[in-house]
Amino acid sequence: MGKSVVCSVVVPMYNEEAVVEETYKRLKAVMEQSMVSYELIFVNDGSRDKTALMLSDICKRDKCVKLVDFSRNFGHQIAITAGMDYSMGEAVVVIDGDLQDPPEVILEMLAKWREGYDVVYGKRIERKGDSFFKKATAAIFYRLLNKLTDVDIPVDTGDFRLIDRKVCDSLKKINEKNRYIRGIISWMGFSQTGVEFVREDRYAGVTKYPLKKMIKFAFDAITSFSDKPLKLASYAGMLLSVSSFIYLIEVVYQKIAHPASTIQGWASTLAVSLFFNGIVLMMLGIIGEYIGRIYDETKNRPLYLVKNLENVDREVVVERQQR
Repeated sequence: MGKSVVCSVVVPMYNEEAVVEETYKRLKAVMEQSMVSYELIFVNDGSRDKTALMLSDICKRDKCVKLVDFSRNFGHQIAITAGMDYSMGEAVVVIDGDLQDPPEVILEMLAKWREGYDVVYGKRIERKGDSFFKKATAAIFYRLLNKLTDVDIPVDTGDFRLIDRKVCDSLKKINEKNRYIRGIISWMGFSQTGVEFVREDRYAGVTKYPLKKMIKFAFDAITSFSDKPLKLASYAGMLLSVSSFIYLIEVVYQKIAHPASTIQGWASTLAVSLFFNGIVLMMLGIIGEYIGRIYDETKNRPLYLVKNLENVDREVVVERQQR
């Protein structure tokens, strides 16, 4: 049986060779300051640079550091899930490896946890380094998501948070493939509170969330927690049907009442046809998003595959997973 661990820090990493050493140093300094037993769990999400090699070297120097090395890139949310699966701590902190979320905030989170809170999330009051477009779209997204769902998901928060062991163990029972972890944790309930912080610019490297990934992430969040887009598609279909019927009556009336002045043109007909076809395709696209997610769930494949583990006590992990 391994030693008792008070706090596990889960750090997903993808092509972060420029920040690996600094992230390790900052996290270690903070955890040493916390005066609790700890482990740093780095999850290498199929990096193509030297991230895995550098993390392996750190594991050899420091037995408090653990490495979960994926067989390929499975995505940020899955990497967080894997880190939680292998965590031993009574409290589990999730933090990105780019140092935009200051590790020093972990001390405040631990203080709130000791007060009895099961979830302590980081709330951004300022986002340094982000473009106006990213700030604006993020603000709109979080508020739109709250309007679409019945789950109270705190706005201006990310995955940077601390969760209690009972929350982590409960999260393992949820096996969704297209995961939105911060939403799932909000849905789970438990006592939750936040700590405010200023999100810094990246220490080095480039963002791993370009526009394409941000859009997919938004779709995952909305489709995981709301069926309102499907209802919206139905409402739009009914509205267009009623509008089309009214327009048909108008066309028939003009043909009967003013046959001479009725212009026989194809342009207006084509424009209306293209408009309605566009709406129909949009609704089919929304439905397709949900069907695609149903298909992913029915395949029942594992969330991730691990190529290598370092400093991980397999027996303790198995024992923890069987509880």
